[in-house]
Amino acid sequence: MLATYLGFFGFTLFVIIYTTYRLRKDNFNSAKGYFLAGKSLSGPIIAGSMILTNISTEHLIGMNGSSYKNGIIVIAWEVTSAIALVIAAIFFIPKFIKMGLTTIPQFLEERYDGLTRSIVAFLLMLSFVVTLLPIVLYSGAINIESVFDFSTMFGIGKDRAMLFTVFIIGAIGSMYAIFGGLKAVAYSDSLNGLGLMLGGLLIPAIALYQIGDGNIFDGLGTVYDFAPDKFDIIGSNDSVLPFSTLFTGLMINQLYFWGMNQAIIQRAFGAKNLVEAQKGLIYTGILKLFVPLIIVLPGLIAYYYFQDQYIDTPDLIYPLLVKKVLPTYLFGFFAAVVLGAVLSTFNSVLNSASTIFCYDIYKKTINKKVTDSRLVYYGKITSVILAVLAIAIAPMVAYAPDGLYFLLQELNGIFFIPISSVIIAGIFFKGINKTGAKTGLFFGFAFYILTTFILDVNIHFVHLWGIEFVLNFVIMFLVSKMYPQPLYVERIGKEEKPWSLVNVFGVGLTVATILIYVLLS
Repeated sequence: MLATYLGFFGFTLFVIIYTTYRLRKDNFNSAKGYFLAGKSLSGPIIAGSMILTNISTEHLIGMNGSSYKNGIIVIAWEVTSAIALVIAAIFFIPKFIKMGLTTIPQFLEERYDGLTRSIVAFLLMLSFVVTLLPIVLYSGAINIESVFDFSTMFGIGKDRAMLFTVFIIGAIGSMYAIFGGLKAVAYSDSLNGLGLMLGGLLIPAIALYQIGDGNIFDGLGTVYDFAPDKFDIIGSNDSVLPFSTLFTGLMINQLYFWGMNQAIIQRAFGAKNLVEAQKGLIYTGILKLFVPLIIVLPGLIAYYYFQDQYIDTPDLIYPLLVKKVLPTYLFGFFAAVVLGAVLSTFNSVLNSASTIFCYDIYKKTINKKVTDSRLVYYGKITSVILAVLAIAIAPMVAYAPDGLYFLLQELNGIFFIPISSVIIAGIFFKGINKTGAKTGLFFGFAFYILTTFILDVNIHFVHLWGIEFVLNFVIMFLVSKMYPQPLYVERIGKEEKPWSLVNVFGVGLTVATILIYVLLS
């Protein structure tokens, strides 16, 4: 147990000391320094932060649990991200940087009006508190509790131990976002991201080495031969994520997440220039093609070890696999990596939520003349309030029927699809006006809640995303025609030179994604 504690505290303290050293000369009293890292981030730092903001324990636990239960078909959540990142790098981020955006809702005010901006800002804040933050905290607590077994250590029940673990993780995560702003989040993410890649790859590598009697590829062959149906990337029409969803709602969700989601795209807003922002998005796309080795393959290996034993509680499977294959002297390091993944997503979302509140709600509607230092102060207060709310909600997400990851995606659809439809309309269709946009927002919000949580329509929720997206556009066009307004005239901003290789890498990533499906089918 001593080695576990040494590994855990050693890596965790190293990240804290390194981040503190790198930021020792930075000014966090200015809004630009606190919320946008002083516009100083490079491509690799952006990519590392994006990956770790995206991959947390809801992936390690939720995605591996889902692949254990449903097979490799869930890989679609990951590999299709590469194409979305290419589109974001080529089409979205040049426009956003040219406009000098700090938040995504700012774009909506420029394109439509201030009310649309305020509505979307409120919906984004709500989505962070109700869906993402609680699920990240709870899934992180599952993993940390599985390593340290606090319930046995302190002689308390599992539920109580989970509550304490959720509180501790939430408190630590809040520190990064509150005291260091985006730059502290980005630099700590990069180190934790490296640790996650190394630690995450250790699990399948050791397991396959053991299964294959010293040969990893023999081990992979044995796992495949044991349950070849689990490796069917196309699947059936009634599977948990049918292949057809790639052509309906899945890509819309991916476009929103990687190109319009404040918690992700804020890293690109903090880039030194457009070139570094585009590099960050493309590098993230490359990494996403390798991420399934960490968050999908272990679940398939777990099925070899445990068969259907935990099929009704798939979110328990990853901690069980870690305990089975990882040497005890590495437990501490792995727990620190898991904590880093949790903290990354948690503090990134807190920072983005406070940015939205300060710029899109407080400065926009409450005090337009607020000073930079007061804005930073209110950002810190907002982070504290949101952290407390997330900690309170986290225990309510226990044992989701299809796993934590699918619960997260199903809930995200409430917010992501309506918001993405008005943003995409704003970028590509000048004929859609502010009345049409607000109508589309409210229709999409109501349509998804009604069809997913109230009526039994027997349509996969990702297909509903696609249907809703199309209906939103139809309604936005019709309402805009019924209530005509002057066409939008784009403000001329500062044009920046794009990265010369962005199109080359974009084509390469798209081809690589298609090849993955061809080879695994």
